[in-house]
Amino acid sequence: MTIRVLLVDDQPLLRTGFRLILEAEPDITVVGQAGDGKGAQEQTRALLPDVVLMDIRMPGVDGIEATRRIVREAAPAAHVPKVLVLTTFDLDEYIVEALRAGASGFLLKDVPPDELVQAIRVVAAGDAIVAPSVTRRLLDRFSAKLPSAYEQATPARLDRLTERELEVLRLIAKGMSNAEIAAKLVVSETTVKTHVGNVLTKLGLRDRVQAVVLAYETGLITPGALP
Repeated sequence: MTIRVLLVDDQPLLRTGFRLILEAEPDITVVGQAGDGKGAQEQTRALLPDVVLMDIRMPGVDGIEATRRIVREAAPAAHVPKVLVLTTFDLDEYIVEALRAGASGFLLKDVPPDELVQAIRVVAAGDAIVAPSVTRRLLDRFSAKLPSAYEQATPARLDRLTERELEVLRLIAKGMSNAEIAAKLVVSETTVKTHVGNVLTKLGLRDRVQAVVLAYETGLITPGALP
């Protein structure tokens, strides 16, 4: 399967660089580009990309609002594109807002080319990107003042989970993949996928990214807890 990617960034040179990297891969094709959030929404509607590589700070409609519009507009349809947000260190405070808007993950703009390619494949497959090193820096710095999308959430909400599901949620929040969780718990990846699915369903979460945020907001994981 070829992954169709839409590039969204207000800097043409960056879009060109990303395009050269991605189109060198046999399973990825860049179907379009946009220089702002409004263009991203229009191009997504017209081109039906699998993944939208989205910058945050752009003129007019920014990346966060564009992500919210794209996800909301696509949600009733069979084809819902995955949004992978790009950021720089000085924009860390916007990342949680982007994730809550519906993004499937985030990368730093200085990400190595191979990690960019792999991240696109991961989100295209329906998973989410939560890089442990970036998550730690982000949540350690901003967790005390993050605006909450779960204002009514309390640790009691986690009573819906079994002990094993709680353990899996903790490991997800530490940025571990299914394979790493399976190795740590000495179970199969299939079993881990079942536990992850149960966690998301019971807590009403869209993906692993929302699970990470909820784990911090309920105190299941605290800043500095990542290895």
